[in-house]
Amino acid sequence: MTLPTILLLHSAYGLRPAVHSAADRLRGAGYEVHVPDLYDGRTAETIEEGLAIREEIGRDELLRRGVTAAAPHSEAGLVYAGFSLGGSIAQNLALGDEKARGLLLLHGTSDIADDAATEIPVQLHVAEPDPFEPDDWLNAWYLRMRRAGAEVEVHRYRGAGHLYTDPELPDYDAQAAERTWAVALDFLQEL
Repeated sequence: MTLPTILLLHSAYGLRPAVHSAADRLRGAGYEVHVPDLYDGRTAETIEEGLAIREEIGRDELLRRGVTAAAPHSEAGLVYAGFSLGGSIAQNLALGDEKARGLLLLHGTSDIADDAATEIPVQLHVAEPDPFEPDDWLNAWYLRMRRAGAEVEVHRYRGAGHLYTDPELPDYDAQAAERTWAVALDFLQEL
């Protein structure tokens, strides 16, 4: 079986070097990886700036841009992946794509429609605690994903900051980031 193609979506900070580094890490493991720029070249220095860009563009437009980025590659069955905001978008795209092969969420999730149905494997990596992904939310998210039919793994990293895989941010935790990538690469190998 051929390795899946991965669509890797950036966080609210935009398409920054850490996303390209993550894509290069995945490419080094043999994957074809696409990293669309959902912000049209804009990046943010702070989370507040990033959230302002997100609000300016709007959720529907970000999803449309994600669909456009996925379309040329989705025929063979994509693995959708994303960081925080990108994870939220990736989740929505994966749940809407009958050919999706998997979903890798780094630091972020999204709400799930009551009628969602999927059998894709899902892996989530998240800080513990995480102000953007509180325990009550994650528990409800997990139950809804399981009810939808997904095979779900959740990996929590105690003491890490929200975007702990990004070496350019104060949240960075080198140990947690390396553990995340080791577990994520094992997950991807099984798809």
